[in-house]
Amino acid sequence: MTTTTLAVLVPLLPFLGSAAGLLLGRTAPGLVRPLAVLPTLAAAVLAVLVAARQGGGRAIDAGTQLTPTGSVPIDLSLHIDGFAALVAVLVGVIATCVQIYSTGYLRDDPRYPSYAALVSLFTSAMLLVVYSGDLMVLLVGWEVMGICSYFLVGHYWETPEARSASLKAFLVTKLGDVPFLIGLFALAADAGTFRITGVLGAVASGGLDHPTLIALLLLAGVAGKSAQFPLHTWLPDAMAGPTPVSALIHAATMVAAGIYFTARLLPVFAASAAAMTVLAVMAAITMVGSALAALAQDDIKRVLAYSTIGQLGYMAGALAVGDRGAAVFHLLSHAAFKALLFLAAGAVIHAAGTNSLTAMSRMSGLARRVPDAYWTMTVALLALAAIPPFAGFFSKEAVLVAAEHTALGERDVAPAGAGWTVLVAGLLTALLTAAYALRLWLRTFRGRGPEAPDHGRQPIAMTSVLWVLAIPSLGFGLTVTYLDDWFDGHALTPTLTTAVLGTGLAAAGAVITYAVWRTLAARTPATASVPAPVPRVAHPDAEAGRVEAEALHLPRPAEDPADPGRALLGPLHGPAAAGFHLDAVYRTAFVRPVLAAASLVRFLDREVVDTYVRAAGNGAKGLGRLVRRAQTGNVQTYLSALLAGSVVLAIVAVALANAVAGA
Repeated sequence: MTTTTLAVLVPLLPFLGSAAGLLLGRTAPGLVRPLAVLPTLAAAVLAVLVAARQGGGRAIDAGTQLTPTGSVPIDLSLHIDGFAALVAVLVGVIATCVQIYSTGYLRDDPRYPSYAALVSLFTSAMLLVVYSGDLMVLLVGWEVMGICSYFLVGHYWETPEARSASLKAFLVTKLGDVPFLIGLFALAADAGTFRITGVLGAVASGGLDHPTLIALLLLAGVAGKSAQFPLHTWLPDAMAGPTPVSALIHAATMVAAGIYFTARLLPVFAASAAAMTVLAVMAAITMVGSALAALAQDDIKRVLAYSTIGQLGYMAGALAVGDRGAAVFHLLSHAAFKALLFLAAGAVIHAAGTNSLTAMSRMSGLARRVPDAYWTMTVALLALAAIPPFAGFFSKEAVLVAAEHTALGERDVAPAGAGWTVLVAGLLTALLTAAYALRLWLRTFRGRGPEAPDHGRQPIAMTSVLWVLAIPSLGFGLTVTYLDDWFDGHALTPTLTTAVLGTGLAAAGAVITYAVWRTLAARTPATASVPAPVPRVAHPDAEAGRVEAEALHLPRPAEDPADPGRALLGPLHGPAAAGFHLDAVYRTAFVRPVLAAASLVRFLDREVVDTYVRAAGNGAKGLGRLVRRAQTGNVQTYLSALLAGSVVLAIVAVALANAVAGA
């Protein structure tokens, strides 16, 4: 079987599994789980074969014209280089882990068939984005992911949080997709083609007439899809969906799509120094702001959500300094440990019966109750904090090294100012990341309250996936010396300067956080910091997914006086916990004016337009009533009227005749 055929099957198999799952979900429920897992697993295996055959060498290109569209045709094409091959393996592996995990996590959920089918469709759409060689075909996968996220985030539609979160995710990402679509059309108009190879060729020959405008329009879509400032606000709220969905969105699909798209078309952005500067500033604000917000959150999944935003900021920063190898390397590394963090958090949520860090800090024994989640989450948090030799250290150092080279003028792809912006923001974020990662670990596994509830062992489908993902979280960075050919031949190894600075700041953040936590814990009596735990709503033997849905309704617990985040942030804690009130700004600047305009339009439609419509209708009705008065049904009346009319006509005729004769 040719490599092209294998590549076509990679996105096709999950799509067929999704369609079959939707069709057979009710009539053959026993087939739902095999149809969810096996096609995705097969796609992952085929993606590995495609990557092995591609080998980081010459890109694989194949295509055929999908439909004649005039001067700019649309092609059904593949473009598989080293980046695409590795990212497809990532998507297949993470999606398979999520599907296997979900068989245990949502084992009693009545909507599991539709959930599994949507996850498969989500996976297929992302694989289409990764392998597509045509921008219009890529756009299809891009938009399908958007609608899948809407349904999956709103899986627990009985809760108002899930309904509002799904709608917010859809609308905010669409806000970026509108200029993104315009940018794609402008890019195709300048390049004369939607084929990615043709576009890159046009850029190399200077064929773009409006590079800055096109790059900025495309960046709007990237900001929405990859949750970058200022369109990042949908991602923390999207945590209302099931935890496996969060793992999929944050690790392998949706948010990774924007970064991957920018990496694929980086020469388009690099053609404009202004666009690269905007991207650098956007990445810097995203990194630092999200890290501060993560340090103030009381919900374990919101901490991880803001963490994802910050790590995506690192990737965007690498792209802003012109190193797509470092960006994709961190994308791959981050996918492993972030998927592990979310899936381990799902096990912790099940054990504690709530998403709240504050409530979990009031429970003890979680490390013993869920040892698999404890150890694997520890590994993932060390990777997130970029502690060597965990995966996050090598990939984050690759970003800092790229920023350093650009700042010092050793690489001229982007302005030096962009390099300094990314470097300073990246180092500051390294300190904050270690701080909130340790805070999460301490408050989750070092609580001083009553014994955590015992719900028995987690399903093997869940625990096995955690250990599978722990392997790349620990060891993927060690492959850095073997990946140069896959990443444009650029070395991704750390340098002494950035390694010392980055690791030193991370260690400082962890030490300061631990010292503050110990001080606060010593000052706070156990009875004061550990009131009665928040009551569990779900039945003790309820499945994890239902526990998570019901946990959304739990009352917000009281503030924890031993929270190091509050002490570290000081006056910034309130704004950071509220996401720096960006949602309030959007409500004031956009939502309320739009609602006011809609109310005005409704008033004008009802009181002005409808008035004329009603008047026309009432006039016709009045005329009808007048005419109806003549319809009495009395024959004598009709004959009398006919005779009278005839007499009148005769008199008029005689008068006219006399007048004509006299003239």
